[in-house]
Amino acid sequence: MELLDNVNSPSDLRALDRTQLPQLADELRAYVLESVSKTGGHLSSNLGTVELTIALHYVFDTPDDRIVWDVGHQTYPHKILTGRREQMGRLRQHGGISGFPRRAESEYDTFGTAHSSTSISAALGMAVAARSQGSARHSIAVIGDGAMSAGMAFEALNNAGVTDNVRLLVILNDNDMSISPAVGGLNRYLARLMSGKFYATAKHAGKQVLKSFPPVFELAKKLEEHAKGMVVPGTLFEEFGFNYIGPIDGHDLDSLIPTLQNLKQLSEHLSGPQFLHVVTKKGQGYKLAEADPVLYHGPTKFDPNVGFTAASPAKPSYTRIFGDWLCDMAALDARLIGITPAMREGSGLVRFEQEYPERYFDVGIAEQHAVTFAAGLACDGMKPVVAIYSTFLQRAYDQLIHDVCIQNLPVVFALDRGGLVGSDGATHHGAFDLSYLRCLPNAIVMAASDENECRQMLYTAFKHDGPAAVRYPRGTGPGVAIEQAMSELPIGRGEVRRSSNAASGRRIALLAFGSMVPAALAAAEQFDATVANMRFVKPLDDELVARLARTHDALITIEENVIAGGAGSACLESLATQGIEVPLLRLGLPDRFVDHGDPPALLQECGLDPAGIAAAVRTRFPELTRRVRYVQSAA
Repeated sequence: MELLDNVNSPSDLRALDRTQLPQLADELRAYVLESVSKTGGHLSSNLGTVELTIALHYVFDTPDDRIVWDVGHQTYPHKILTGRREQMGRLRQHGGISGFPRRAESEYDTFGTAHSSTSISAALGMAVAARSQGSARHSIAVIGDGAMSAGMAFEALNNAGVTDNVRLLVILNDNDMSISPAVGGLNRYLARLMSGKFYATAKHAGKQVLKSFPPVFELAKKLEEHAKGMVVPGTLFEEFGFNYIGPIDGHDLDSLIPTLQNLKQLSEHLSGPQFLHVVTKKGQGYKLAEADPVLYHGPTKFDPNVGFTAASPAKPSYTRIFGDWLCDMAALDARLIGITPAMREGSGLVRFEQEYPERYFDVGIAEQHAVTFAAGLACDGMKPVVAIYSTFLQRAYDQLIHDVCIQNLPVVFALDRGGLVGSDGATHHGAFDLSYLRCLPNAIVMAASDENECRQMLYTAFKHDGPAAVRYPRGTGPGVAIEQAMSELPIGRGEVRRSSNAASGRRIALLAFGSMVPAALAAAEQFDATVANMRFVKPLDDELVARLARTHDALITIEENVIAGGAGSACLESLATQGIEVPLLRLGLPDRFVDHGDPPALLQECGLDPAGIAAAVRTRFPELTRRVRYVQSAA
């Protein structure tokens, strides 16, 4: 690492001779591979942005010039070049640096990202702020072709294209789509020519002259558009008002750097925004990742000399349970349609796509469309199942309310990653869904406590004639045997999983939701508490809540969701409506964004492991827990 060891900031990078940059790229790529193989994390995407990252920091005066990375899972080279090389050993670990850009972490992380398609909007805001402040700084949005499928990206393009006098550059990092001709010498020459001042000035002057002769001007404009469309796929972006450049090879520093330099100068002479199309390859430089970029998208620790092998867990994951149920249900009902917003592997739809390709729809990174598309299907007799992460359903909340719930349409939401998900951190924790779902009329909300219950809840949701969500956590469950036979659960009914010893008196009842049931059962052993698996957040089992309140001295609700407005609040509301007064302690996620880290450690930090639950109960109800211990010891 002859060069990389001496690059501790972009200013060090800019001090290098351009001829040294290819060697730096090789060293940086090797460091990314070595680092991620030890910690786990996103790999393919980061190997693909090495040269682009170097070129951006070499040409632009960061951090004064702003770079906004869309999604942000391709920013490891950026982190390494901006003073965080030594911190990569703690990447995505508790107390370590984030796997995404984070404003609190570095002045070079100008905008926090982790959900896609926000970069153009944010960079435009920064560019307008610079214009308002009289600043000459540049704003650059780096967005992938996948993120361009989201409506928000096009909303931003639509706004940016009519915003004058802003120094905005949008870079399309195209690493998958086959919309461009082969990159190489010809395209490099065209990109450099088209990004030069001579071409832009001549084009601008020609338009001014021809405007005096409208018919000739319109003819010339059409000829130019058709001619350019034959060479580059830029007509769409130019229609938005951008000066389109590209496509160019995103791994060729001799193409990237002069093109970026030309665009930087160009923005000082032309008032409109610039658009650069670069073509990169996920996994670039590591043949195993190049061959299978999906497998190497987010590997755990592995030996780079051998490669990554995804080991099958001893127990099936909840995602696998959903995927198997989806196929089983599809075999029974031809109306079932499976929908995912660009999360085929993550949401467990690989097998379904293979077995039912005509009933499988990956709509791209377009959560809003996914929900309304499902609503349209439901209107005409189909039974859509939307497989979506809890954190991503947040992006389609208006569609959930307006297009599904108001119309009371039978759409099933398979809500993966409910609760704390681990190393992706605050942006990906499913911390809010119980709160934002239970307030919606017509919605049914279930939380699975084990593998078999998850399967039966999915069946219950599918059979229900209205909106229904089944929430389940990331990873594996407690290991309960899965029944192949499917049966409907009685809607709005929980169950008592453990009853306290009658000799200990009325005492304490734990009302646990979903993933918290196993922890509640373990904690209950310490003070002989009753444990209820509530199953339904909406409709809540009011009868069970009332019965437990009348037969116990105190209630404790436990949920892997924010306390504010969550399942515990639903229990309080139920008691108030029924006119029942009983001490109630709500346990759940705190009123703050929980950082990244290992899920068991995060649950312990939030007091939601068995020891934490027991400690909270003893602190709030010391007399009750002391009496229980005395009765037990006397027995």
